[in-house]
Amino acid sequence: MTAHTLVRESLLDAAAILLPVRCAGCGRPDRTLCDECEEALRPAAHVQLVDGIRVWSALRYDGVARRVLLAYKDGGRTDAARALARALRCAIAAAQRDAEPGNGDAALLPVLIPSTRAAWRRRGYHPTRAVLARAHVLVPPLWGALRLSRQTADQAELTAGERAANRAGSFVASPRLSGRDCLIVDDIVTSGATIAEAARAIRAAGGRVSAAAAIARTPLRNPGQAQGALSGRTGNAACFPVSHRGDAHYGGPKGASDPP
Repeated sequence: MTAHTLVRESLLDAAAILLPVRCAGCGRPDRTLCDECEEALRPAAHVQLVDGIRVWSALRYDGVARRVLLAYKDGGRTDAARALARALRCAIAAAQRDAEPGNGDAALLPVLIPSTRAAWRRRGYHPTRAVLARAHVLVPPLWGALRLSRQTADQAELTAGERAANRAGSFVASPRLSGRDCLIVDDIVTSGATIAEAARAIRAAGGRVSAAAAIARTPLRNPGQAQGALSGRTGNAACFPVSHRGDAHYGGPKGASDPP
């Protein structure tokens, strides 16, 4: 065990006494995430096509990842944001690398999927926004670039067709996106209806949709009939660790992407 690891473990043990927690992935006491669940959340970039858009994600929405995301979004476990930021950073970095031309100077503008008023009232914060702010990406997101033109129902219990109808025409994009190469950012990709609607709104405002990135993807039950057909997997090579100082690849100064 290195000195750095020893100090880190000692601080975690001290924090567990003062602020007792359980692992958000398995319920084991004394850690935000135990070592096993931390390992289960190791990101691996994966790409699929959704309505012609290359959508990058870093985790499968099942097992530990599903439990941690649910605990974070609906269980008040905001302490899990660090691990989720690492996953989102992986997906964004992979999308950026995939979109770069030979000279590597085309950075994509992150555009966040907005939250409904009902979800905001229930949680008190926008989960994906908080994770994206912590990911410290190179290009600061244009906060508020997408907004809801009408409130939509919770997508969780809807079929793919109902999700598309629920989202259709629900987003309006800022004219500030005109002429920009945009990267749509969401938490979980399921049917792709939200990504498709966001892309429609961005294009209507004159923007270009280069790709999308998400923390996790729902495993496809019938890939042959789904909106997005799997087109490839890059593996861990496209992922980079989150830099808590903001100085890793595709990183920027700490706070550069924090919401106002």
